[in-house]
Order: sequence, then C-alpha cells, then structure tokens
Amino acid sequence: MTDDSSVIRISEIFGPTIQGEGALIGQPTVFVRTGGCDYRCAWCDSLHAVDTRFRADWRAMTTDGVLNDVRALSAGQPLMVSLSGGNPAIQPLGPLIRQGHAEGYRFALETQGSVSRDWFADLDVLVLSPKPPSSAMTTDWDALRACVDAAASGPRIVLKFVVFDEADYTYARDAAARFPGLPVYLQPGNHTPPGPQDDDALIDIDGIMQRMGWLVDRVIADRWFAAHVLPQLHVLLWGNKRGV
Repeated sequence: MTDDSSVIRISEIFGPTIQGEGALIGQPTVFVRTGGCDYRCAWCDSLHAVDTRFRADWRAMTTDGVLNDVRALSAGQPLMVSLSGGNPAIQPLGPLIRQGHAEGYRFALETQGSVSRDWFADLDVLVLSPKPPSSAMTTDWDALRACVDAAASGPRIVLKFVVFDEADYTYARDAAARFPGLPVYLQPGNHTPPGPQDDDALIDIDGIMQRMGWLVDRVIADRWFAAHVLPQLHVLLWGNKRGV
C-alpha cells in the first residue's frame, strides 16, 4: 500500500511542448500539473487543477509513476520538466526532483510563494509568482521570503507577475523592491480564462496585446530597465486549450 505522504495528486502530464511564459519561454518542456491549491484567484486559468470539484479527475500517482509518464513523453531524452498546478508546493515532489536529476532531467517549479519546502533548493529554476490585487488574494510576504530562503543558493530564482491594471503594476513594483536581487518577468493578464467545460473559450487577442503595449510603455516610462515584459506565448498560439 502506498503511503499517503508519498502520493502526488496529478491533474495532467503533457508535452513536450514549449514553455509559454516567464524566464524559460520558448524552451521545450514536459509539464507535470499537480492537483490542489491553497489559493482561489479570481482569474485562475487552470481551475481543473485547483477546484476540488475536479478532484475525481486527478490521479494519485507515485514518483515512479510520474517519471514513467515523463520518460514516455520525452522518449527517454532528458529535458526541462515544469512542475505547476494548482500549487505544486503542497505536493511531495522532493523525491521526484532528486530521482529525475539522476536521469538528467531538469526541473522548474512555479508557485505563488505561500508554502515553502526544503526541496526548493534541489530545483533548477524556482518561479515565484505572487498574486496581485486583481486576483482577489492577499500576499503573505513572510511566506514568500521563506520560499526564497528555502531555495537558498540552489536554483535560479525569478519573480513573475501577471498584470491586468495599474494596481497590479504598482504591486509588482513593490514586490520587486522587496527582493531586489531577483530577476523580474511581467506578462499581461488574459481576461478570458477557460470555463470548467470550455477550454476553447474565445481569446481577446487584441485586448491582450493592447495590455502588453500599455505594460511596455509603463516600464519604459518608469525606467524600470531590469524588468522583462513578455506575452503568454501559449495563449497567443493555442488560446486556452489544455495540454499544450
């Protein structure tokens, strides 16, 4: 019988495809999306991995089971594995990272920074994506700091922010000032996340690109030259379809 403490709740495993956002944009990647989250963001684009009403669709998997899927998708050729969610930090992913590393795989994890784990130090890339005011969530800055401290000097640590409006932009500036040593990635928010049964919801590309242009203008006007402004490339290519 499998110890519950070693069970990883998986919403979906897919790829290889390209990473669509942030510091690794464009890089071939296999995605391991875990199920479950301690947040409920107003604009969440992955409710199928967050809301407990989809829990019956999640698989309870072992480390070996997850790695078997990753190996099959990558044809045994090591590449970057993105651990996402939901909030993957609430899952027991340390053994997966260590075993995958032994086979040459690399691991990036994205989390809002609400839960820290000692195995963050074993990652190759830690993406901290604290949620701005438009998410209707509140940031625990001490918890976010604990995530940075847990990673120590192990992985590359970056900050990533979704920006919908001026309040979100101001929040990103403030957050970046709290962690001046971390690279910052900004992306315009997508106002048309998929519904529970509607993965092909119409995407307002014009609206996203207008927001992108506004964000570029704000960064340049403020001389915030350390910031990277990028689109969600996967949204531009595939809309809100799952598994790409």
